[in-house]
Amino acid sequence: MMLVLGLVGFTMLMLVLEWIRADMVALLVVVVIGLTGLIPGDQVFNGFAGNAVIAIIAIMIMGAGLDRAGVLNLTAAFVMRMARGVESRLGVVVNSVTSLFSAVIPSQALAALMIPVTSRLSARTGVPMSRLLLPMAFCILTATNTTLIANSPLIVLNDLIASANSNLPPGAHTIPKFGLFSVTPVGLVLAVVGVLFFYLFTRKLLPEREDDRLKVTPGRTESYFADTYGIAGETAELTVTAESPLVGMSIGEVEQLHGAPLILAIKNGNESRVAPPSDQMIWVGTVLGVLAPRDAINAFANNQLCRVSMRMRQLGEQFNTTRAGISEAVVPPSSRFIKQTVGELRLRKRFGISVLAVNRGDEVFREDVRAVSLRAGDTLVLHSKWRDLLLAEEDRDFVVVTDIPKEEARPGKIWQAVGFFVLAKCLALFTHLDLSVAMMTGAVGMLLTGVLNMDEAYKAINWKTIFVTACLIPLGWSMDSTGTASWIAQEVLAVLGHAPQWTLQLSIAVLTLMFSQVMSNVGATVMMVPIAISVAVSTGGNPSAYALIVAVSSSNTFLLPSGHPALMMVAGPGGYRAKDFLRVGLPLTIIVLTLTLVTINFMYR
Repeated sequence: MMLVLGLVGFTMLMLVLEWIRADMVALLVVVVIGLTGLIPGDQVFNGFAGNAVIAIIAIMIMGAGLDRAGVLNLTAAFVMRMARGVESRLGVVVNSVTSLFSAVIPSQALAALMIPVTSRLSARTGVPMSRLLLPMAFCILTATNTTLIANSPLIVLNDLIASANSNLPPGAHTIPKFGLFSVTPVGLVLAVVGVLFFYLFTRKLLPEREDDRLKVTPGRTESYFADTYGIAGETAELTVTAESPLVGMSIGEVEQLHGAPLILAIKNGNESRVAPPSDQMIWVGTVLGVLAPRDAINAFANNQLCRVSMRMRQLGEQFNTTRAGISEAVVPPSSRFIKQTVGELRLRKRFGISVLAVNRGDEVFREDVRAVSLRAGDTLVLHSKWRDLLLAEEDRDFVVVTDIPKEEARPGKIWQAVGFFVLAKCLALFTHLDLSVAMMTGAVGMLLTGVLNMDEAYKAINWKTIFVTACLIPLGWSMDSTGTASWIAQEVLAVLGHAPQWTLQLSIAVLTLMFSQVMSNVGATVMMVPIAISVAVSTGGNPSAYALIVAVSSSNTFLLPSGHPALMMVAGPGGYRAKDFLRVGLPLTIIVLTLTLVTINFMYR
């Protein structure tokens, strides 16, 4: 028990402080469990083969298939028709559609899919993104408990219940597993309340400050990037003459010169490209496509003995706005870019993408951008060809926020994508198949019919989430098998005495949501479900109700932008501050907490 408590404490500390990556922490924990024999050696890695993990993988693949087939593009068109440009109606339709998708697509993946859709709607209606993104992200969390397949804590719930059943005291009734729609009454109530909450209070709770950043839409006006990032001026061509000191220098060296403009494109001989890499050499006759105020361009050209042309004669194709331009992208919590500097990523050489600025909260980095170490939630200002940007986005290391020209990848496969998704749902609902088998049937169907190929399926899987989930499940098992959960439950009861059931449930729910604010919701669920079940068994409560309270409360993470990946992803593009999340999240947290307890107790009365 002491060893298990030590592992729990270590896991919580590392997930909060982030000194070690979350997936590395989880791997370390599962190896220690195996080395110390807390659970049998042949069961240590059973989490990877568990129903929960396989189901999560299948759901991620199907979500990518729906996106690849253009379902979300059709959704954007539908929302436009329904809203007709009216802000209050647009908010309701966006939040309702988001809530609907949140029942079947994992929250972080849905946020990544919906941010560009919301940007497109904002661009076409003139409604600021700050009025749309935060309600959209919050509605993802309120509606994610509608079914068992979209929320990771709910998916792992059955695996934790199976472990608890094997360690129940003699004579105790086994806890039934949850079905696909067992949680739907709770999820529907919370989803409806989320939409109504923002319909009634959006204007009162969301920021009213008059900020240029909140009044224009990314990608639609040049003034946006000038006002927000100081990226202003005109594009021009600089032709390097034989007398120029730039001859023989690299792009990186030129960028370090005093007064150097932004170098967005280059032409050497007959070859031209945007986002020239820093080691690209400059020779006599090289043409540089630059961006800066006209006076700064002329001053730099005079100093470096270059010819200036304010008309894009040789690089016009590279600056065609239908093919290239400036965009914004946000770094999600699962990105491989985190803790790497912009220079180390070599985006110009690998993808043809220039990073012009990095926005972090109220701080904008424009000088020496290459030295900036990236964090989750950072917003990148990029210049590139749209095609290159979309290809780079497929690695899911950033999410493009800007409404850029984009073709649906496989619109002809939309019926296959929807058909196999519905088939998977029906198998889970109307047959006795495990959730993992039902979901994987839909995923394989999409692969066989060409909605996705195997490489795209691999990219669709968030392996960090998979490893964290699979490796932390054995920690929950060890809490049951060693009696640690029962001991903690007895200590809790010793403090609370003979408190009524609703007091115990409230304490469990508050403790869960507090843990979830500072660590992963899967981690909080794995730790709290065994304790909640032990408390229920010891006091004569309903273990199913207690376990469900924990799983639902783990998504009640509205107070901090760091509380959930979906919230981190909208903070930068929406221009939100920490106090905005607190102002909106505090009343919503209380409402969701209250309704969770009332609805679950009504279900299990």
